[in-house]
Amino acid sequence: MTDVPTSTFVYVTFIRTTPEKVWAALTSPEFVKQYWFGMHQESDWKSGSSWRMVFEDGRIADAGEVLESDPPRRLVLKWRNEFKPELAAEGFSRCVYEIEPVDGATKLTITHSIDRADSKLIHAVSGGWPRILSNLKSLLETGEVVFAKKVD
Repeated sequence: MTDVPTSTFVYVTFIRTTPEKVWAALTSPEFVKQYWFGMHQESDWKSGSSWRMVFEDGRIADAGEVLESDPPRRLVLKWRNEFKPELAAEGFSRCVYEIEPVDGATKLTITHSIDRADSKLIHAVSGGWPRILSNLKSLLETGEVVFAKKVD
C-alpha cells in the first residue's frame, strides 16, 4: 500500500458563544459577508448539495459539494478554488469544520487538506483562514471584526 502525500492546515479557536450560533455564523450568507471580506457562501447545507463561495461582484471564488452536514457539530466540504488557475489545477481539497461545546464556550476546528505534497492551495488558505476566523471570533464576541479589508 502506498501512502498518498497530503498537505494539511489546521486551525483551532475558542469562541465565547454557543455551537448553534457558530453554525449559523458559518452558514448564513449575510453573516458570512461581515467577516469574510464581503464574500458569501451559497448552499442549502444538506449532504450532497452544491456549495460555492462568491465574491461581492458575483464571481465564483471556490466551489464544491457538501459531503457531510450535522448541525451544529460538523460540516465537511469538497472544495476547489475557481479563480486562480494554479490553485484550481490542484483539484478538490477537503475542509472539515468541527464545532463542540467546551466549558461555556465553543471550540471550532478547521482542517483543510488535499491529497498532494506541497500544495499551493494549502499554502494560500494557511494565510487566509487565520484572518477569517479571527474576524468570526471577534464578530461573535464583540460585534466587530479585527480586519476590515483583505490583505493579499
